[in-house]
Amino acid sequence: MPLDSSGNFMGNPQTMPIPIQTRIETDSLGSVNVPMDALWGVHTARALENFPIARRPISVFPELITAYACVKQACARANAELGDLDPALAKVIDQVCQEIIDGKLHEQFVVGVMQGGAGTSTNMNVNEVIANRGLEILGHKFGQYEHLHPIDDVNRSQSTNDTYPTSVKLALAFALQPLLEQLELLRDAFAAKAVEFMHILKVGRTQLQDAVPMTLGQEFHGFSTTLGEDIDRLRETIWMLCEVNLGATAIGTGITANPKFAGLAVKHLGEITKLKITSAPDLIEATSDAGGFMSFSSTLKRSAIKLSKICNDLRLLSSGPQAGLGEINLPARQAGSSIMPGKVNPVIPEVVNQVAFVIAGTDVTVTMAAEGGQLQLNAFEPVIAYSLLTSITWLSQACMTLRVNCVDGITANVEKLESMVATSVGVITALIPIIGYQEAAKLAKDALHTGRPVADLVVEAGLMTREAVLAELQPAKLAGDA
Repeated sequence: MPLDSSGNFMGNPQTMPIPIQTRIETDSLGSVNVPMDALWGVHTARALENFPIARRPISVFPELITAYACVKQACARANAELGDLDPALAKVIDQVCQEIIDGKLHEQFVVGVMQGGAGTSTNMNVNEVIANRGLEILGHKFGQYEHLHPIDDVNRSQSTNDTYPTSVKLALAFALQPLLEQLELLRDAFAAKAVEFMHILKVGRTQLQDAVPMTLGQEFHGFSTTLGEDIDRLRETIWMLCEVNLGATAIGTGITANPKFAGLAVKHLGEITKLKITSAPDLIEATSDAGGFMSFSSTLKRSAIKLSKICNDLRLLSSGPQAGLGEINLPARQAGSSIMPGKVNPVIPEVVNQVAFVIAGTDVTVTMAAEGGQLQLNAFEPVIAYSLLTSITWLSQACMTLRVNCVDGITANVEKLESMVATSVGVITALIPIIGYQEAAKLAKDALHTGRPVADLVVEAGLMTREAVLAELQPAKLAGDA
């Protein structure tokens, strides 16, 4: 902002910022100015000042916001049922939570995804938004917490230490469903290519060296199968995500909560989310341990790394087009070079590779965060939440772009594949039961030296008739389907 020597603004008065109207809110540390129209309050304001790190708010993960609203809604219903919360206030809290679940008010969740305090800032952001929107419904001004309090009412019978990990688990369970759907679609896309390529022979390779023949369809079927295995493994993690410590409050003893609260809150949470939510058998252990997150992360990493291996294969198989393997063609998605005309790179498999690298790295982060907890609480669950929610989102999108922008458009270079099979010494392996290993080895050497088709060399050596050779080298037999 340009100022004169006296400190006066020199620019166009129309460009001067309009002063933000504020209200004053107070906590145990003192008073803070909060924007008048903000649904969040003093605790959120302090978090914004304390954690200017990630430059992205928790609202970038709508699953987390929705999950937290589900938790608060379940707790309000449990407290009302136990007579520990005014029914009128419980109704308003329930109403606001439903608004958030329906996708409203998400812009009010502004604290950074990276934060200290074991997620307290996130919990308070949620409490304050629910309280202030509830005050608005009740006809009061924002900040008039004597009518509906963020802690005494919205957070009743709760702690960050049970609501935050519960919400993170639910968020992962919510986010897992789109990922599973994308993995299933990608699996089916590879399966469709397997059918399309089922009669196309190619040379198999081990250790990057020519091996025995197979079909291109078998190769793509293998891709489909490995993705199917990962789908099964990820589905098996849902039970871990649905075992929660809600009702544990501070350290697992349930202090400040009705002894019946945990069971009722979990019951209501299951009804709200339509998930099979269960209470952890040992709430103290569940509050201090992050092993479930570590196991989930490991499974997610497994899926990402296996997908990356598939992408490595696609890049190799499509390498060239003149001096590489050139067995398949990937769809041309963009010009590949600023200096080499006509070059087209395998950009889609490359970006999926990079997503896998990130997920492998975040798995280390989750592992270290799980190990870093002390005594009755793991304070590092915010970075666990950020790492896993980012990973699961990126992997889902990676699966989508790999299918739509790559796999669906893959074609086979049939003529090149046929030529490679015809001159491949690996074909001779199929004839060993008839001509013997020694003769096969001699012919393999001749084939490598001359580049001539194996069938011609076998016939010329008088070892088999052409009809017999062709019968043994038919695609079905070579691929193991006969």
